[in-house]
Amino acid sequence: MTNHKRFRALALIAKASTILSAFFCLALIGNLSPVAGQQPEPRPVARLIGGRASDNDSSRSRILSEGKNADDAKSVVTFPSVDETNEIERRAFDATNLVRAKHGLPSLVWDQSLYRMACAHSRQMAVNGFFSHQAPGGLGLRDRARVFGIRSFKVLAENIAYNQGYDDPGAFAVERWMISSLHRANILSNEFQAVAIGSFIGPDQQVYLTQVFISR
Repeated sequence: MTNHKRFRALALIAKASTILSAFFCLALIGNLSPVAGQQPEPRPVARLIGGRASDNDSSRSRILSEGKNADDAKSVVTFPSVDETNEIERRAFDATNLVRAKHGLPSLVWDQSLYRMACAHSRQMAVNGFFSHQAPGGLGLRDRARVFGIRSFKVLAENIAYNQGYDDPGAFAVERWMISSLHRANILSNEFQAVAIGSFIGPDQQVYLTQVFISR
């Protein structure tokens, strides 16, 4: 092969290599897309639990190793009437009595002592990162009632809910409670005379609700 032909062959190889490299780069770039564009839109979430305790239940009271937290929780609220509570709590209270009225049941009255207990539990769930009727340290519904001086009752019941991303979290919680047989039974029980709903909004706008019923 002459030097001229050898030079032309090397030039063609170099050109082909350049084209392949450019094509590879373009293909790689074409497969890349912004990460943000692949992130799904945040979706509303919701959870709920219901429970009961009667005056005949065996007590599981313990020495309050987390007593400081319980005391702090009691101090975060005073004794407001239902008209002085926040919109989430009022909406849940009104929705509860509206459902009862539709089923021919009398309205429940607002109980301020239950409100303190409900607010404290919603706050504890949000701050301590749990979702249960049992608080850290093993305090159940009956035990928490005693912490707040609620010692004389026939039946005590509680619905709790967690939701995020809904325009009306209070009414939505009641709507979801009514779908569940246990929560529905608490709301439509004829043995309860009083109720309170306490809410707490977490740092990411998570809404925790605790609804407490009582029969004295």
